[in-house]
Formats: sequence, structure tokens, C-alpha cells
Amino acid sequence: MSTRIEDMRNLGPAMARMLAEIDILDDKDLRNFGVVEAYHRLKFRFGRHVTILALYAMEAAVRGCDWRALDTETKENLLRQVRQNPARDKFSSRRG
Repeated sequence: MSTRIEDMRNLGPAMARMLAEIDILDDKDLRNFGVVEAYHRLKFRFGRHVTILALYAMEAAVRGCDWRALDTETKENLLRQVRQNPARDKFSSRRG
């Protein structure tokens, strides 16, 4: 049984609409894409309107905790993964 994005902790209707535009409709989709890939796709689609807090919120949603409860090591690991492919975000920042 899958959980709708808007019913996941940290993610509400606005994030659900944004994720739906990149074909992520429920928790299974988010887990299959992975939060880093979802973040890259959101940045590509929405540019500056997506901050690093979206990445933390999605990771925490998958874990079932509040995004503020993510430890520093987890946040740094997520940032490292995002930075491994910075060309994606450069393109999106030029657009938006």
C-alpha cells in the first residue's frame, strides 16, 4: 500500500503538486527515484523555487521523521550526492 505525497510527514499539498509534475505521486515513486534524483528534477523544473530544505524534507519523509531531526552527517552526505552532478543545477538556475 502506498502513501500519497501530501500525507507524508514534511511534505504537503504544494510539494505534492511539484512532485506530481515530475511523475512522483506517492512514497513508492519517491523511494524508487531516490530523494537526490527527485531534488535534481525539482531544481531542473522549478529552479530557485526549490531549496536544499526540499531535499531534507524528502529524506526525512522517507525516514518518517521531522526534517529538523536529520543529523549533520546525513545532511552533509545528501549535499555531497547533490554536488556530484552540479551541471544539472547550473542549467536550472539559468532558467529560473
